[in-house]
Amino acid sequence: MGVDKLQPLRSKWLKTKLIIDNESIKPFIPDTQKYNKTNLKSMISKYGMVYVKPERGTFGMGVIKAEMEDHQQFVYQHDQKRLTFNSFESFYTNLTRLVNKRSYLIQRGIHLLKHNKRRFDIRVMIQLSPTKQWEATGIIGRLGHPKKIVTNYHSGGTPMDVHKLLNSHASAKRRNELIQEMNELSLRIARHMKKKYSYLNQIGVDIGLDHSLKPWIIEVNVKPDPFIFNQLKDKTMYRKVIRYHRHAAKKLTK
Repeated sequence: MGVDKLQPLRSKWLKTKLIIDNESIKPFIPDTQKYNKTNLKSMISKYGMVYVKPERGTFGMGVIKAEMEDHQQFVYQHDQKRLTFNSFESFYTNLTRLVNKRSYLIQRGIHLLKHNKRRFDIRVMIQLSPTKQWEATGIIGRLGHPKKIVTNYHSGGTPMDVHKLLNSHASAKRRNELIQEMNELSLRIARHMKKKYSYLNQIGVDIGLDHSLKPWIIEVNVKPDPFIFNQLKDKTMYRKVIRYHRHAAKKLTK
């Protein structure tokens, strides 16, 4: 029952349109458009780097990083394969062959912070408590594989303590403020989505930090993996996430 109800929210386009309606969330959403030639050309010219991602997809599969270099060369990377083109036409033709008639989106690329020369982003877990209050129950960093463009655990990413990843970028005080900011932003998203999808009981928000430490909402997951938190040495967070997750699952099966 629960899976069928969440089906529409598998669309990244639908989720983006849903949360962009909220004025307090909108500034944190990177420009996102449907994949076509016009949008690709204008967005790559404007931002220099974009991500081309399947509208429906999990674990970072099928995500492509596309860049314009020196205003004349176009490059894209898919998995560990990187190709360079001397014209936009050949770049677009080749990329479209890879997309292969499936529905894709183009998202403004965010130059993520790095730890040991590897990009990372942050997953914030938001869950309904047994007393029906939204709570930020978990936060974890995801350190990308050195040769890949996505940070997902299933694509070779490494789950890590957020403080460790942010250590070289911010003071202890600023790190705590950032975590608070990301938790509050994610809670706003959950409350906003719940208005339309009343049966929603947990979300995982993937947040990227740029070099000015601004949080950007990369993606919102409605079926977030709770087991990633088991990768942390301290199991306190994991125990709470699992307790709430099991409580929600039990309610869905009733």
